[in-house]
Amino acid sequence: MSIQMKDRTEKSNTSEKKAVGESAADLVRDKMVVGLGTGSTTAFAIESLGHRVKQGLDIRGVPTSYQSQMLAIEHGIPLTSLAQDPVVDIAIDGADQVDANLCVIKGGGAAHTNEKIIAASARRFVVLVDLTKVVEVLDHYVPLEVMPQALELVKCQVRELKGKPVLRMAVHKDGPVITDNGNFVVDADFGKINDPEQLARELSGCTGVVEHGIFLNANEVYVGKPDCEIEILKRKG
Repeated sequence: MSIQMKDRTEKSNTSEKKAVGESAADLVRDKMVVGLGTGSTTAFAIESLGHRVKQGLDIRGVPTSYQSQMLAIEHGIPLTSLAQDPVVDIAIDGADQVDANLCVIKGGGAAHTNEKIIAASARRFVVLVDLTKVVEVLDHYVPLEVMPQALELVKCQVRELKGKPVLRMAVHKDGPVITDNGNFVVDADFGKINDPEQLARELSGCTGVVEHGIFLNANEVYVGKPDCEIEILKRKG
């Protein structure tokens, strides 16, 4: 890919992410408790919500990570916690991949445990992606948050499930990525995932896995398409 083509693609993806983030932010109404996801697409939603708060929107945000917490503070969004507000009206978050049945893989930002807790506490869980993240069958690696002392045990259990586990290493520090909860992240490659529900159950049963990145409870997926069009995918039934 040429540099010019790469630049156009990156600008296009940014425009799509911005459009889908702003569109999701428009779902939020006065007095709502809002789950604030982690990642580049959700950052646009947080920024948009910050503009609306400055215009008088009355909401409270529940951040899923230190990253989303800092963004919310930067944009003036009042914060709360699940201890204070255990029911979230709407959770807005990004994803690494979404399949035709709205099964989602998350955890590229290593925040999937907190994201899953907040998504499970929400009346409505909305996922934001650009078109490149939508596939018929999931084949993205599955992030696992793992207790450090269980690392080798988890690797063995993943291999028994026919997966290939890799400890995620940090980029700007020596050693592994450390989650906001103080744990490691193992990225497990299972190839094509034809039955995400079964794999989710199997991973949940692995000793030492705090949480995995398969999400099965998305109500809607907002897809940013070329020319900033938005397609809304809704769960059937």
